[in-house]
Amino acid sequence: MLSALKRRFGSRESFTAEFSGERARIRQLVQSCEQDSLARRVLISRAIGMEDSSRNWSVLMTLDHLRIVHLEIARVIGDLTKGKMPAGTASTAAVKPSPLVTADVIGAYEQSCDALLATVAAATTLKTQLRFAHPWFGPLDAHGWHALAAGHLGIHRVQIERISAGLHTSSG
Repeated sequence: MLSALKRRFGSRESFTAEFSGERARIRQLVQSCEQDSLARRVLISRAIGMEDSSRNWSVLMTLDHLRIVHLEIARVIGDLTKGKMPAGTASTAAVKPSPLVTADVIGAYEQSCDALLATVAAATTLKTQLRFAHPWFGPLDAHGWHALAAGHLGIHRVQIERISAGLHTSSG
C-alpha cells in the first residue's frame, strides 16, 4: 500500500492517475450493484492492507469510510502545503463508517474525491518540510499522504469487489 519505494519513485501525476483509475473502477462497481443491495453487509475475506474490523461492511459503509478518509487527507495535505501542522492525530477509529449510511453517501464520496484532487492540484509542492504521523506508517509529508490516498483507494476497491461478488452470490 505505501512502501518507501513507492513514495520515492512515484510522482504527483502517477498518484493522481492511480487514484483516478481506482475511483473509476469503484464507480463502475457501485453502478453494477442493485440499488437496494448497496446497504447490505457482506462478510468477506480480509484483503491485504485491510483491517479485520472492516470485513463485514456494505458498499455504502465502504464509501462512507472513503469519504471520511479523503476529507481528512485533503485537510492534512492542505495544512502541510501551507506550512501548518494539522490539528489532532490521525486515528483509524475516527474514520469508521456509519452502519446507518444511506445512498446519499455516493454523491458525498464523489465530492470527497474531487476535494482531495483539488487540494493536491492547488499545492505548489507536496514535498513538505512538515510531516504528519499516520498511525501505521509514521510521519509523512504531503507527498506521502497523496501516495497513501491512492493506495488506500485500491484496497477498498478490492473490498467493494468482494462485497459485490457476495451480493451477487446471495441474490442469485
